[in-house]
Amino acid sequence: MADLNSSIDPQFLREEDLRQGIELLFYAYRDFTGEPDAILDKHDLGRAHHRVIYFVGRNPGITVTELLEILRITKQSLSRVLGHLLEQDFINQRADPADRRRKQLTLSEKGKALEHALTSTQMDRFARAYREAGAEAVEGFRRVLIGIVEPEDRPRVRPATVRTSNRR
Repeated sequence: MADLNSSIDPQFLREEDLRQGIELLFYAYRDFTGEPDAILDKHDLGRAHHRVIYFVGRNPGITVTELLEILRITKQSLSRVLGHLLEQDFINQRADPADRRRKQLTLSEKGKALEHALTSTQMDRFARAYREAGAEAVEGFRRVLIGIVEPEDRPRVRPATVRTSNRR
């Protein structure tokens, strides 16, 4: 648990503020996954399938081992989900040309269409929230989320694109 008795006690480190952060994360996750859940349900898929589709789409050619490292699930769990996605033609699998024992994963055209449908609803939600919050808040939000991610996984997160504005 957080050290609530530290001599440095900024307002945002009070127990009630920390609990509010946890609560907001639960509500945000519920709403963030709601629309994609409805889309997945039409295909008889669940959130585990969504995570696989997302990370395979984000990392074409990812190996099963790399996917296991990202998702932190058992081989048995991934095998069940991946088998279903392969069977339904959402994902393609091929042997790595450099090491035929390794399997590389990519989205099929059908998988790309599903990934787009799922991700676009979530991107719309983020775009609205980012517009409402403003650039400074967005950067703070990113720092908070990175702080929640385990340090060894932080390098996996791609940095946001830095844009320069010509507006005055």
